[in-house]
This record gives sequence, C-alpha cells and structure tokens, in this order.
Amino acid sequence: MAITAQDVNRLRQETGAGMMDCKKALTEANGDFEAAKDILRKQGQKIASKRADNTTSEGIVLTQVSEDGTTGKVIALACETEPVSKVADFQNLAKAVLDAAVSSNAATKEELLATPQADGRSLQDHITDLMGKIGEKIDVVSFESVSADQVVAYNHSNGKLGVLVALANTNGTDVTEVGKDVAMQIAAMKPIALDKDGVDSATIEREIEIGKEQARAEGKPENMLEKIAQGKLNKFYKESTLLNQEFVKDSSLTIAQLLEKTSKGLKVTEFKRVAIAG
Repeated sequence: MAITAQDVNRLRQETGAGMMDCKKALTEANGDFEAAKDILRKQGQKIASKRADNTTSEGIVLTQVSEDGTTGKVIALACETEPVSKVADFQNLAKAVLDAAVSSNAATKEELLATPQADGRSLQDHITDLMGKIGEKIDVVSFESVSADQVVAYNHSNGKLGVLVALANTNGTDVTEVGKDVAMQIAAMKPIALDKDGVDSATIEREIEIGKEQARAEGKPENMLEKIAQGKLNKFYKESTLLNQEFVKDSSLTIAQLLEKTSKGLKVTEFKRVAIAG
C-alpha cells in the first residue's frame, strides 16, 4: 500500500523516531502502524546490543529531595556524546528516570529499570526506544537514595555532578545552609568515606605500603618505617575522609567541628556523590 506523508508524520508523532526511519518502518510493515512501532523498537534493541560496550562519558545528573526533606534520590543518565546530552528527548528521559526513582521507591537499578511507565511499558523499554532514535548507548549509570532527619541536595552547575547529604540529630532545626556547605565540600574534595572507620581495609593496607616505600626511598631506617607509614596514614584520613577534612570555607575547622558548631550533636550519617566522568 502507498505510504503517505501524513502516515509518516503520525508515526513520528507517536514514536519520536526520525522521518526516514518511520517511512522505512511503515513500508516494511505494509502500512500497519503497530507493526511499524514494533520494527522501530527492534531497531532500538539492535543498537543497544551493538553499542553495549561503548563508553558513556556524557550525560546528566539529577537530584530530588522529598517534600518533608527526609529522603533524597540521585540518578545519572549517561550517553556517548555531549550533543545528545543536551537534546530535549534525552533530558526528558532523565526526568522520567528520576520520577520513576521517586514514585516507585525502587531499591536497585534493576527494579528502577523495570518500573512501568504511563503506557504500561518499562523504563528500560523507553531507554531502548531512545537509543534506536538517536543511535547511541544510553544507560542509568548511577542510582542512589538516602534517608535521614534532613537530606540536603546539591547540583553542580555543569549538570554532571550531584550530591546528597544525610543529616541526623537536627533537633528540629533547619540545617539546609550547613548541609549545602557540606555538600559543596563533598563535590569539590571527593572524600572516599565519612570517617576513617569507613575506609576499607584494602585501601588502608595500600596506603601503609606506599608510606613505607616512600620512607624507604628517603633512606629512613627499617625500624622506623611502620611509625612513619602510620603518620602518613593519618594524613590520608585527614585529606580523604569527610569529617576529618578541613572546611574549604574556613580551614580552622574540620567538617566534624563545623557540624558541632552549627548545632550540638549534629551529624552526617552518609553521603552520595554521583558524577558523569567526561
């Protein structure tokens, strides 16, 4: 049957696929719209399979805190190139991913991707469809959630970095301001853990060995290496764990001291730092 421009435009409006792809799908399906939609979806699946090993180094990070301020979500939707990360379809998909994270209360990425959308199809199906439309790999590379007395979120201006900070013992006080300061500290200084108790044993052993090798290279006696390495480890804790870091806005305070100064007993219980590595 003859495929009209109106038919092509209708399919394009319903699927968001390109004009030529729509015309090709309708021709292959002999004008059957549902069959044409299936063809376009299979095209997305083919691209997803073909580009599965491609690197996704661009994208967008979004955060959202619940109305009562006690739960926060952060997601990162990645693609292959910067121009794709700027198009409306990609950004709308990122918002759909965040909305699904909030509404479904999914605990894992797999649960999130299985979340039904308005048309009954899964979030993963919608991601695959957009992959077919733009011809790039798209993936939810991060999905994190925190809950506390108060959660504060921070989004960096480049749209590729987001932080959630969970604060406890707020005693009913609004700690948004200090929460923002701590979130910006995390964004800038990239702590690997909350405090030294959160640093894994493999990292500790590696830092001790590095400290010993450095001391040995400086000609220090063997019986002093362990003590010197422990000193270097303490410096590592100060630089790499949030509560022991110097506050970037006031180096006379550590983050732990900043919290105590703000409100007695105020604590950060956890944090999430999510970034698209470009």
